[in-house]
Amino acid sequence: MTVDPLSEPGARELEVADPGHRELFDIPPAQGGTYPDVAYFAGNSLGLRPKATRTELLEDLDAWAALGVEGHLDADRPWLPYHELLTGPASRLVGALPSETVVMNSLTVNLHLLMVSFYRPTRWRHRIVIEDSAFPSDSYAVRSQAAFHGYDAEDAIIRLRPRPGEDSLRTADVVEQLGADVALVLLGGVNYLTGELMDIPTITKAGHAAGAVVGWDLAHAAGNVPLALHDWDVDFAAWCSYKYLNAGPGALAGAFVHERHLGGDRPRFEGWWSTEAATRFEMKPEARPPATADAWQVSNPPIFSMSPVRTSLELFDKIGIEVLRERSVRLTAYLEKLLAGGPLQVITPADPARRGAQLSLRVQGMRAGELSRQLRFGYGVIADAREPDVLRLAPVPLYSTYHDCWRAAAALAEVVPA
Repeated sequence: MTVDPLSEPGARELEVADPGHRELFDIPPAQGGTYPDVAYFAGNSLGLRPKATRTELLEDLDAWAALGVEGHLDADRPWLPYHELLTGPASRLVGALPSETVVMNSLTVNLHLLMVSFYRPTRWRHRIVIEDSAFPSDSYAVRSQAAFHGYDAEDAIIRLRPRPGEDSLRTADVVEQLGADVALVLLGGVNYLTGELMDIPTITKAGHAAGAVVGWDLAHAAGNVPLALHDWDVDFAAWCSYKYLNAGPGALAGAFVHERHLGGDRPRFEGWWSTEAATRFEMKPEARPPATADAWQVSNPPIFSMSPVRTSLELFDKIGIEVLRERSVRLTAYLEKLLAGGPLQVITPADPARRGAQLSLRVQGMRAGELSRQLRFGYGVIADAREPDVLRLAPVPLYSTYHDCWRAAAALAEVVPA
């Protein structure tokens, strides 16, 4: 490199040497600053739209216009088996078998459907372990599940907190909390607030050794870091598709059930799409669930909601999560160097193996939301604020650039007092 890599020309040179796939995405225009497009760091909240999404969704809509009900069988992408188009790429993305994977519903709905099967509390073993900084929806879900089974949520839920003076959980401290009274471990694969990547295989193994079922919320992990759910022996998992998977606001979610639980007698809610496809239209009153994760489906899939998920998953299939992870490590490390010595404290683990594509910054002297607004309207930098004092920056390897990172750091240096 011929110039300082931490300068603006240096950022431009790095981008030439290590480009992402920005050209495949629609980048919003900036509402402030001197650059035409935003520097977008909120992909951990809502990913940007792939350019192919509009075209391919319109193709599915046009099939409805041209074929009506016959589109179930005669569309170019027939609706009746449409969800199967997503199964293969989704399973490869999370390191699962196709039979273990299904795209359906939303994240928290899937967690509830899975907990119907996997949270089977008894008087002596009924507690649920989550992280104290879990996304609120997870807290609501596990509390309501405990209460539904007749337990006091205040007693049943074990909330894991970092050690005093620390911001992230230590794996050893998590394992220490997995006692004989724990029925379910349900943690975020990547913590939404701090960006910490949990040690999924170690915690899963420890949970099983303690006699607990282990599930994972992968909302911030799917499409962010490589996963191997089958090999790690995870019992179940769920994830959304609107963050790193770029499938649009409220996009359909995914679910995983390990093959050792398929075809068994665990309780499970059933509906029209829970029965095997071959006999679905015999219209029998009893379901014949297949020995796959499809048995956890309840309703027929919404095609026009599945279409953007399919488009996104095909991108990940073509590019590869391992390739994206390598660029993510480089890009996040570059942003970290730009921020070093600045006024904001990075609370995300410094070890690249313990974080995803995110740096969380502790804000002092102003609220995080106010800082986010100044970045957006003064500099065209989109970041995510978690009140009162955390600003989250996610350099997404698909579309973020080194110059985006430079813009964010330069803007923060101007806005935040030293």
